[in-house]
Amino acid sequence: MTAINCKVEGMHCTNCALSVSKYLEKKGMQEVNVSFATEEVSFIAPENADSTEILAGINQLGFRVVLPEDTTVKNVPFYTTLGFKFVFCAIFTLPLLLHMWVNWSWLHNPWVQLTLTLPVYITGMLHFGKSAYRSLANRLANMDVLVSLGASAAFIYSLIGTLVFKQTDYLFFETTAAIITLVFLGNLLEEKSVKQTTSAITELAKMQITTAKLINTDHGHEHISEVDNRTLKSGDCVLVNTGDQIPMDGTIYWGNGHVNESMISGESAPVAKSINDKVIGGTLLEEGSIKMFVTATGKDTVLSYIIELVKQAQADKPPMQKLADKISSIFVPLVLSISLVTFLGWYFIGQIPFSSAMMRSIAVLVISCPCAMGLATPAAVMVGLGRAAKKGILIKGGHTLEMFKNIKQVVFDKTGTLTTGKLQLNAYHFSGMTEEEFKQIVYSLEKYSSHPIAKSIVKAWKSPALTLQQIREHKGLGMKAQDKDGNQWQLGSFKLANQVTTDDSHNLYLLKNNELVGWIDFTDEIRPEAATVIQQLLQVGIKPILLSGDTSRKCSELAGKLGIREVYAEQTPDQKLEQIARLMEIAPTVMVGDGINDAPALAKATIGVSLSDATQVAMQSANVLLLNNNLGALPLALGLGKHTYLTIKQNLFWAFIYNVVAIPVAALGLLNPIIGAGVMGLSDLILAVNSVRLRYKNVSK
Repeated sequence: MTAINCKVEGMHCTNCALSVSKYLEKKGMQEVNVSFATEEVSFIAPENADSTEILAGINQLGFRVVLPEDTTVKNVPFYTTLGFKFVFCAIFTLPLLLHMWVNWSWLHNPWVQLTLTLPVYITGMLHFGKSAYRSLANRLANMDVLVSLGASAAFIYSLIGTLVFKQTDYLFFETTAAIITLVFLGNLLEEKSVKQTTSAITELAKMQITTAKLINTDHGHEHISEVDNRTLKSGDCVLVNTGDQIPMDGTIYWGNGHVNESMISGESAPVAKSINDKVIGGTLLEEGSIKMFVTATGKDTVLSYIIELVKQAQADKPPMQKLADKISSIFVPLVLSISLVTFLGWYFIGQIPFSSAMMRSIAVLVISCPCAMGLATPAAVMVGLGRAAKKGILIKGGHTLEMFKNIKQVVFDKTGTLTTGKLQLNAYHFSGMTEEEFKQIVYSLEKYSSHPIAKSIVKAWKSPALTLQQIREHKGLGMKAQDKDGNQWQLGSFKLANQVTTDDSHNLYLLKNNELVGWIDFTDEIRPEAATVIQQLLQVGIKPILLSGDTSRKCSELAGKLGIREVYAEQTPDQKLEQIARLMEIAPTVMVGDGINDAPALAKATIGVSLSDATQVAMQSANVLLLNNNLGALPLALGLGKHTYLTIKQNLFWAFIYNVVAIPVAALGLLNPIIGAGVMGLSDLILAVNSVRLRYKNVSK
């Protein structure tokens, strides 16, 4: 199985994307995702499939495949751009429309009108006609079929009138030219609007390319040379000065400074960095000078991971979009049928002239807009996910956005979530051993644990480890092991020691052969933003809940300070899972945890939110990742999810209601085809503008 990711240029509507999608599925490709808005295509090719032949087939459909490794810049001829085609056609169309208001005899001459229309018609057919033919050859009619038929019907009717009947009553050349020109304008506006919706990802991608000051050492002397950062390799040494962009992910080995990591966390305040601290490629060194080892390049960097994750999320279609795609696939044949019925009904039953019946039929073709239904969801999703990514929030999948709409309660873990997780050693006690032996056995046990408390001990009491056997970590309890003398050691929470003591006031208890021989206390600060986050949730009617493995006394004390009324303490991971399942029966639930001990609960919840520092971003158990442990971004994540879904609903409502109203109006003869073509172009623009509002909208309500 081979994963293929590429760009496919030339897709400009939902049915173009469906053409590519159906072709790939017909060829046996799996997990096919096609987005015409971003021109991104991904699929899984079976082992026996020839991916080169498959991609060549996409090119034969009339599109252009661009592989990620294709870094050559293609110079697109200016005359092939939408901007040029619109201006070119407008030059010939304006005089044709002018004859409707001024009585210049030469403008009414059929041969003059034919001469002015011909360049526009040829340009339109080379663009829309080719696309229409390719889509019909692939047995899936796209929007260009409607445009081509409408323009061609008016042109051929007018041409016959000029050559055969030679009467001005048969002339509708201006309709042909206006349809093509206005649709070009609509496509141009749509192209610019869609680019705005993808601007967040574009801005992040630009940060990947910069120069780097590579340090080369020759006989003990350092030489600095400027290179493209894409040529760097892991292990290279790089100098970064004030105002420089950090070229790749790395670790500082000399110097210190303040780094602006707003592109990762959304927080503009610079972060102090010194020796052994990790830095992220694309961030900005605002003050200081550092030397760093490169630790990750290319696709392995944090920024690349973020961009890839957002792209995957944008390609992931929510259920609402899948419904819209199904409707889009039958939309064009349906419109063609309505157009034919309109013509036949008015001509044979309504007894109106052939030309009037034809104009009403053409109006039906050009007023309909399947693109609107295809653009409704991806436009909103791209803006919502893009804004979230710039604020350090990674939402995995468009389907997650739909789940935000009904969230009524948020469950928080305690240590590392509502508290900082940076535990400070406060006090400890031991008996029957020396202090050195106590620290050594505690270190030897905790070095095998991933819990925040364990990490704090390992950092504070680093020492030669004892040789232990049968080491086991029991989630929610602690560590168990045996030494070479056969002694059984246990280190963990009060639950582990409640058979030998009633004192639950300590963080860790050390047992030797089931006898209490020591305890350790830590202090853990409440996150500065925790209280604000809880209050913001309460203001919008979301109930906060504390779910922790810590003691009842400590959980109740924390909950009282933050204003949380519902508390579940002393819970093992299995019990947390049961509590989440029970809470989900009451209402859709978000679980917020550190992504380590809470993985089962995060996966079980309606939406799992993981707090992660940027170097541990790939926590697969959560639907949402808050980078740099930024709990303060949680209300924004919830608000963006809810308002993105609301925007999708608004867009789909407009797309459906537009077509439901506009097509009958055109069929009843109440709409001129020229006005119809202009309104059709504006329909996509309205959706894009409504989606772009998400970039600035207040989503806290």
